[in-house]
Amino acid sequence: MDLPQFTAEPSSDSDAGHAPLRFDFDVIIAGCGPTGAMLAAELRLHDVRVLVLEKETEPVSFVRIVGLHMRSLELLAMRGLLDRVRAHGRQRPAGGFFAAISKPVPQGLDSAHPYLLGIPQPVLVDLLEDHAIQRGAQIRRGCAVTGFEQDDEGVTVELAGGERLRSRYLVGCDGGRSTVRKLLGVGFPGEPSRTETLMGEMAVGAPQEEVTAKMAELRETHHRFWLRPFGGGVYSVVVPAAGVSDRAKPPTLEDFRQQLHAVAGTDFGVHSPRWLSRFGDATRLAERYRVGRVLLAGDAAHIHPPVGGQGLNLGVQDAFNLGWKLAAQIRGWAPATLLDTYEAERHPVAGDVLDNTRAQMELLSTEPGPQAVRRLLTELMDFDEVNRHLIEKITAISVRYDFGEGGPDLLGRRLRDIDVQQGRLYDLLHRGRGLLLDRTGRLTVGAWSDRVDHLTDPTAALDVPCVLLRPDGHVAWIGDDQQDLDSHLSRWFGRPAD
Repeated sequence: MDLPQFTAEPSSDSDAGHAPLRFDFDVIIAGCGPTGAMLAAELRLHDVRVLVLEKETEPVSFVRIVGLHMRSLELLAMRGLLDRVRAHGRQRPAGGFFAAISKPVPQGLDSAHPYLLGIPQPVLVDLLEDHAIQRGAQIRRGCAVTGFEQDDEGVTVELAGGERLRSRYLVGCDGGRSTVRKLLGVGFPGEPSRTETLMGEMAVGAPQEEVTAKMAELRETHHRFWLRPFGGGVYSVVVPAAGVSDRAKPPTLEDFRQQLHAVAGTDFGVHSPRWLSRFGDATRLAERYRVGRVLLAGDAAHIHPPVGGQGLNLGVQDAFNLGWKLAAQIRGWAPATLLDTYEAERHPVAGDVLDNTRAQMELLSTEPGPQAVRRLLTELMDFDEVNRHLIEKITAISVRYDFGEGGPDLLGRRLRDIDVQQGRLYDLLHRGRGLLLDRTGRLTVGAWSDRVDHLTDPTAALDVPCVLLRPDGHVAWIGDDQQDLDSHLSRWFGRPAD
């Protein structure tokens, strides 16, 4: 395999043939959450000059546990990050995600990482931010984007203090209330919150056996209510709110006490909160992910209830899809329509997530109708095919991009991390390049060798002659004909190098 070394300094190449000194950066990213940090690291794999602007001066202080699903774990493995992240998390079985319906995990899930990794969100953000910085990204805190203007060559970004920066592209990863999206004028249709839920971490004075007994009594009908122990008398507390309130106003400990009394008849002696928050069930999807040289990713492009734990994962997966395509555009070798495939591929995926969270929220209702549907679905999930389908949907390992009609079922899907002669498949994707797995020994990547690696006689685990993988691990081509391969190399990796 041809595996070139990572270059620390950015190249002078540009997407429009202009001298790079006309731009402060190639890409400016608004927002340094998981999506923004991952995107920055992906761009730096290809020597793109990146600046991440975060309006907050300090990372969030409260510790919220988030879950990384199978597909996100696979993406981290593709970039050599999984072991580092996994050391800070706790694994649990990959089941019980859909509307909190408890069912056993199906055997033989199609992933080398068939589990959920629970990890404190601030820790995950720190790890991804450090990874981006190590790759060469610049991150500036206390810098809010207040305006921008774009033209045919780039984007001029204005900061809160009046500073103006010039870049080739701007990506809004600045959350559900995205300033970039609003300034861009992109519609955000959907439904406002109808219900809200209080969530926080606090000490509980009641004995654990009392908490456990009350939970067992109420969880059959109140699926938006739980107290989960962290140890040392500290619990994660989730309870329905009294109504829909001003999201900008944080809840109080007294709000939790009142709602715990309303649902459980006791406030469990809660005190000494670590952090308190609320979330709603607003569901919205941006009409477009790209307008000219400005793009949206993560919560800036889609918001939905957190049931199933898909939000953070969806944003990280957006970044993985966008990173190599935007880098190709800047490096000057992207096919004409490559950047457009970001929206074409990710918009439907987000739409599917919004639909399944809508369904899950209905199943969490205490009303008789939704409860009847929940009981029916609980019975149906005893069938392995139904249970497996829902788990694969929540964890995103069933995602298939539309690469055209008539191809094998594997086309457009991600390839799991299989054994190869050199070790593991995902270890060969650390640099974010394409990869040809060639069992025939007759094919070549030829003039695309600066963008695509070539592995001959990879493994007996493949039941097809040859597979071309994109940098995100999705199968771009299957076959054994050199001319057909060249056509698909051109489709995904542009004109061959001179």
